[in-house]
Amino acid sequence: MTIDKKQTGTELTVALRGRLDTTTAPQLELELQNSLQGVESLIFDFSALEYISSAGLRVLLYAQKVMNRQGKMVVRGANDMIREVFDITGFVDILTIEE
Repeated sequence: MTIDKKQTGTELTVALRGRLDTTTAPQLELELQNSLQGVESLIFDFSALEYISSAGLRVLLYAQKVMNRQGKMVVRGANDMIREVFDITGFVDILTIEE
């Protein structure tokens, strides 16, 4: 998985490419721990993300909890398979998901 970050003021966009799974989730969590201070708007761009596992969902939950305290978080561009995972797990009720 590759992580591309772009920050503009207090808005951080994190674009993920590849698979967010048990192997790559710790890398994303570390990146977020080092990047979220002062961020008021976190945008995940999933347009190039192919797969997400429960480990990836846990990292999204972590990010959502942080952003609930300091701003907002949005997930954009998730493919049908990832959207189905969000539906089945109930994450559609936790996350803000946009096209």
